[in-house]
Amino acid sequence: MPLKYRLIDHTADFGIHVFGADAGELFKNAGTALFDVLTDLDPVEESHSRLITCHGQDWPDLMVNWLRELLYLWNGKQQLLKRAAIEYISEYRLRATLFYDPYDPDRHAIREEIKAVTYHQIDVKKRSTGWESKIIFDV
Repeated sequence: MPLKYRLIDHTADFGIHVFGADAGELFKNAGTALFDVLTDLDPVEESHSRLITCHGQDWPDLMVNWLRELLYLWNGKQQLLKRAAIEYISEYRLRATLFYDPYDPDRHAIREEIKAVTYHQIDVKKRSTGWESKIIFDV
């Protein structure tokens, strides 16, 4: 399945421009894009799962908080996301099941270290053709 995002050139950092048919697909694709940039997803398995919830004041804040939760999987717990299933989403709340694999240096190569998800130029919009978001990461 082709990923629905593209990299954005940005000085000192980098960003992604993510697409989805609806808000749930947009957030799922943003999470997948984050980990696809971080590592090669092919050897990552869905060996573990957990349910998480995130909150935000609006769509952009929810996106940043969502991606920060996902990035914490890597930076705080050494776990690599394979897939997220969005169970519920509104402008202020998201609930998802995460399918992930503990990091194994013999199986997983880290391509790009990502320090943080930023609010810099964050954009989440519903368009006539679907949803899209631009997100900048601190590397």
